[in-house]
Amino acid sequence: MLRIVVCVSGGGTNLQALIDAIGDGRITDAEIVRVISSSAGAYAMERARKAGIEAVSVVPAECGSRAEFEEKLAGEIRKADPGLIVLAGYLVVLPAALVEEYENRIINIHPSLIPSFCGKGYYGLRVHEAALERGVRVTGATVHFVDSGTDTGPIILQKAVEIQEGDTPEVLQKRVMQEAEHRILPEAVQLIARGRVRTEGRKVIIE
Repeated sequence: MLRIVVCVSGGGTNLQALIDAIGDGRITDAEIVRVISSSAGAYAMERARKAGIEAVSVVPAECGSRAEFEEKLAGEIRKADPGLIVLAGYLVVLPAALVEEYENRIINIHPSLIPSFCGKGYYGLRVHEAALERGVRVTGATVHFVDSGTDTGPIILQKAVEIQEGDTPEVLQKRVMQEAEHRILPEAVQLIARGRVRTEGRKVIIE
């Protein structure tokens, strides 16, 4: 059974997508054992509790230093002994040592087709604002492994979403979540749980 820790910062819709996929059997041989939030008031914490999942917060502003935060975060993750860490709308940069420790065992969901509209400064609504400002016809979402860069790790899955006339960033964000993020994140977790994902350099091979 693959033990999963999900890291969140906000409402937790991608967390809910994982909870639902485990509940209806789209994800098998995996369980979410802990949810860690960077905000004590994040609604994702309530989603976890409703599902009977242990939820803890590790808030950067409540720690005396970045080093203290990183040590506390790493400790809470290690307590859960995860085989996979899922960043589901987690808006804090992970410690480099943690990324190294869990190499190819941390995945992230990003609301664009990487390498477009990704990297430093591209998160949340800003990604969709940038897509609309650029006038692209297609956007989407990407699940990728986390490495030492920002949105630079090997790509596992992507799904395209068409931009429609009159879209606002908020409308586009919702469509990308519903049509792409909430579909490919559970799919990627299932592939990993079944041992079907491996990396060759910067490429992901799905077997």
